[in-house]
Amino acid sequence: MELEELSVTEKAAMLSGGSEWDSRGNDRAGIPSFVMSDGPHGVRRQLGEGDHLGLGASKPATCFPTAGTVANSWDPALAEEMGEALGREAHDLDVNVLLGPGLNIKRNPLCGRNFEYYSEDPIVAGRMAAGLIRGIQSNGVAACPKHFAVNSQELRRQASNSVIDERTMREIYLTGFEIAVREAKPMTIMTSYNEINGVYAHENKHLLQDILRDEWGFDGMVVSDWGGSNSAVAAVKAGGSLEMPSPGLTSVRELEGAVAAGTLSEADLDARAREVAKIARLIRTTGVGRDDLLKDDIAAAHHEVARRVAEGSMVLLKNAPITAAGTAETAGTAGAPVLPLKPGTRVAVIGDMAQTPRFQGSGSSKVNATCEENILDALKTQESAADTDSPSVAVAGYAAGYDRQGAANQTLIDEAVALASREDVDVALAVVGLDERSESEGLDRSTMAIPQAQNDLVAVLAATGKPVVVVLVAGSPVELPWHDSVAAILYVGLSGQAGASATVRALAGEVNPSGHLAETWALRYDDCPSAGWYPAVGRDAIYREGPFVGYRYYETAGVPVRFPFGYGLSYSTFTYDAIALASDGSGIDVTVTNDSDVPGSTVVQLYVSGPSRSAVSGQTAASGVLRPVRELKGFTKVALAPHETRTVRIAFDRYTFRHFAAAAGPSGTSGAGEWRVEAGDWTIAVGPDAKTLPLSVTCTIALPENGDAEAHSDGMLFGMPIIAPEAAAFQSVADPALGHYLNGDVKHVTDAEMTALFGHEVIAPGKPAVLGVNDPISSWGDSRGFVARTIANMLAKRERTVREKTGAPDLNTLFILNMPPRAMSKMTQGMVDSAMVDAIVKIGNGRTFRGLGSLISAYFRNQSANKRTAKELNHE
Repeated sequence: MELEELSVTEKAAMLSGGSEWDSRGNDRAGIPSFVMSDGPHGVRRQLGEGDHLGLGASKPATCFPTAGTVANSWDPALAEEMGEALGREAHDLDVNVLLGPGLNIKRNPLCGRNFEYYSEDPIVAGRMAAGLIRGIQSNGVAACPKHFAVNSQELRRQASNSVIDERTMREIYLTGFEIAVREAKPMTIMTSYNEINGVYAHENKHLLQDILRDEWGFDGMVVSDWGGSNSAVAAVKAGGSLEMPSPGLTSVRELEGAVAAGTLSEADLDARAREVAKIARLIRTTGVGRDDLLKDDIAAAHHEVARRVAEGSMVLLKNAPITAAGTAETAGTAGAPVLPLKPGTRVAVIGDMAQTPRFQGSGSSKVNATCEENILDALKTQESAADTDSPSVAVAGYAAGYDRQGAANQTLIDEAVALASREDVDVALAVVGLDERSESEGLDRSTMAIPQAQNDLVAVLAATGKPVVVVLVAGSPVELPWHDSVAAILYVGLSGQAGASATVRALAGEVNPSGHLAETWALRYDDCPSAGWYPAVGRDAIYREGPFVGYRYYETAGVPVRFPFGYGLSYSTFTYDAIALASDGSGIDVTVTNDSDVPGSTVVQLYVSGPSRSAVSGQTAASGVLRPVRELKGFTKVALAPHETRTVRIAFDRYTFRHFAAAAGPSGTSGAGEWRVEAGDWTIAVGPDAKTLPLSVTCTIALPENGDAEAHSDGMLFGMPIIAPEAAAFQSVADPALGHYLNGDVKHVTDAEMTALFGHEVIAPGKPAVLGVNDPISSWGDSRGFVARTIANMLAKRERTVREKTGAPDLNTLFILNMPPRAMSKMTQGMVDSAMVDAIVKIGNGRTFRGLGSLISAYFRNQSANKRTAKELNHE
């Protein structure tokens, strides 16, 4: 039977989940059900109905480094290798769709899920995600990049409206997804919880149809985040294929009723059902059982893959020389760097995380690792395995140094200082960073600092006079008040289950660190461009900083940073010797030399400055298109033997010179606008990070010979029209009314200047007088009703208590607090329908008894309706 021959009810049923992780198939049409599972950095395959927050047990699987760590490798091939292993495990654990990777832009360092995302830059995010997707899908498993799109905070995550100008959205927040879709062709994509300019992502036609399908050519399935669907009918009209987890049969009835009423075309219903059916047939697996586990040889081999990924992703942030007496010197003085540790070095291992590792974040991505390592044991293992003629690093002792939950404990500090001060200790190795409470789905960080107990520990260790080597464990940037007083800092991120052995190999010099930061590290949180308005506590999250995110802000506004975007040291030294435009104009050639006796890798980074920012052209920011002072547009990681010289090519592509010229008016309402290329002199600069760019060359993009600025067949570059700076058919020219934006000074932008950027006035609404179905439960704390206030305050108190007691966030309670009542009808497998939601909202507005009465009557009506629909589906 063909899909089109199915009843409207049957086709509607295919567009929502049958359980927490399973789709609904249709036996009559030969469409199988398929299994979805979390899996950005490890397969979290739960049995039974499971949960979406990582609370229940799951099958053992390899825990690879998180995306925020893997991005520091700047190596899409390494991401692809990791993806191949992920896809193999998904297949062997009976998973058809792996929900990842996450590639949202890191707008602010405090976002609770930044460890799951790649970068503040869309080129890095897109290319790394494309590598992972290719690897996953090579196993016949569908990858599902997420969260599409403009999703940057956990607070109110299901009830937040991202207000953003069209150009910033297209250039910064969507380009990574575009690269992933065009280069890797993912079979599925997941929408985000939030609204975008007032329209929920899963029912945003501009996003799902105009951009994703029509412009990028995506032909797969669009799945909602779990509980992220708002209106089933609006989603089907806009291009949303599948809502998860399971709204029971309520959405089926809504779709069926809309078709009968003529408010939804059956053709749209058929289109969405075909998308689901296509994926179900493509990813069908045989010979795998629901209870199957990984074979031991696969688990062992993938542990080694996880180690290689961790080794390629760690970043050497500091490596100062030390004196003959062993004390740390300032940079630039004589003496050998402290790292790698010399054979026979006696190390005091200090820090609770050295013995009890933290290698992943909390939430839906949490993996039941097949094994775990810790740095203390890894050092001891290396020591015991060492040849007596070539001694390894020796462990002189261990001290916890700090309380894991951040409580002040002078005894632990005193024990650590006593150990480090011993005569038989050469180096103090301090393992510090963010604890489990700091980085999690459902909760944004409250500070950029690591726990004060750990800062106090590092300070007193440095005061002993012994060189202090810090191993930094964190999925996001942190403030480093002790940076100047320690000898070395090795940033390992959240490095997965094999991260400890990878770290020890790097410390001992068996691995040469080659990672570069995929995000800027500010000196302090207040320096961040969005620090003054993040996270948004009300309904609207206004992206008033525009395109000045991360290094685009720091470099344009001239704000000093701790470490620039793209930064990373090595045990090797490299020289960038020459740059030239390719003879055919297709890219640049750069010559790089490893000047040292140590083999190593560097990341060659290409940045462009448009005509309005080009030092060569001498123009001012207001004379052309508004843009940051420089933007990353290409990179390649190159491995060089000692004293080897190599010339590498970085090609230009559709992303190198373009900007989006948006039509005036509210973003998200239409597809009006186009990609364009600005004519003039462009500066192409190359170096190892966004601040250090020793080589540059001018690339001139000329207008068509007749000088006409409008689009022509002979005036195109990568399919985009070349325009003169003064061409203003669209809002692309830097308008003096943009004021502070012209120099990236977003902290002083006025409302009038923001209106100029957005093309319309932006006003954040106040607190609603009457709560609606899309206001989160946390907002009930302001309700006029005693019962509603009590519920909200009780939940908030419970979450704080659990977090303080256990050291981990209470994800279930956080989800409820951030959840709007509307999501109840999407998360309860049909127990709650829209009429019941309306009754619950009455309770939230203080009409407690009326709401309870309506809730009870609606419950019984819903149960009866569910039985009728189930009979229809079963053809009874």
